[in-house]
Amino acid sequence: MKAMQQQGPGGPLEWTDAPDPVAGHGEVVVDIVATAVNNADRLQAAGHYPPPLGESPIIGLECSGVIAHVGDGVEGWAVGDEVCALLAGGGYAERVAVPATQLLPVPRGIDLADAAALPEAVCTVWTAIRDVAEPAVEGLALVHGGSGGIGTMAVQLLTARGYRIATTASARHHRMVRMLGAEVAVDYRSEDFVAAVHRATEGRGAELIIDVIGADYLERNLASLALDGTLTVIAAQRGTEAEIDLRWLMQRRITLRAMTLRARPRTGRGGKADVIDEVRREVWPLLEAGTIAPVIGAKLRLTHANEALALMGGDESPGGKIVLVR
Repeated sequence: MKAMQQQGPGGPLEWTDAPDPVAGHGEVVVDIVATAVNNADRLQAAGHYPPPLGESPIIGLECSGVIAHVGDGVEGWAVGDEVCALLAGGGYAERVAVPATQLLPVPRGIDLADAAALPEAVCTVWTAIRDVAEPAVEGLALVHGGSGGIGTMAVQLLTARGYRIATTASARHHRMVRMLGAEVAVDYRSEDFVAAVHRATEGRGAELIIDVIGADYLERNLASLALDGTLTVIAAQRGTEAEIDLRWLMQRRITLRAMTLRARPRTGRGGKADVIDEVRREVWPLLEAGTIAPVIGAKLRLTHANEALALMGGDESPGGKIVLVR
């Protein structure tokens, strides 16, 4: 098969020959129709985020396509089924082997290529919100990076859960995030999100914050939280180290949580199989009802992955996900 591969960390991706994937026990091989770009892809391409041990070195954490081969021990899936899949790697290719427990059916009403934008964002957001209490009356959640692939899904899912939403996003994306459900849109370049949150809540603060920025926002995130509020960190785009005054956490009864998806085991408690089962049961009906939807900002050919990675990291990054179509 062909795949977009690097000769070395930091080098450009090239459309070159790669070994054909083989379905092991409990796995299927998917003929990839599309994949989607994630921030982790940019980090891996730069040499900063290697795949977990034993996983494909090819970039790409999700895909959609058609099952081409079913391995031993797989039940409930057949050759020809249209699926989308959560991957630990291998999406920027013509085919990929994936555990059957990480497959999802393409939701009714969603285009097969567009479905490539779902697994990583939906599973990431679900792990961040599944254990959070239902919001209080007028309860507000702050979503950082609300115009990105993760953020657009978080805004929609938290809106569906009953939260009022505040989000940080560049000014050119404010109309989009408001259409998705955000009540308060804060330009992170020129506005103070702490002040905006407190204005929107009459000084109470946010019950929940979903953060993709990390250390650079930690102090302001804590200042934005209400009593008994929860800060959940799912990425650290601007730093991984920061100091915390534990008295502040104790006095305000704050819960600080952090999580990742790619490094989770395939099976076992809290593994990817559990996440997929929950997402299929809890989130897929919302997609099929049209309550939430993937937000596609751009579509490029898979062979243009270098341009897509540059676009995602640039000032003109589109809102939502960038999908790469074969």
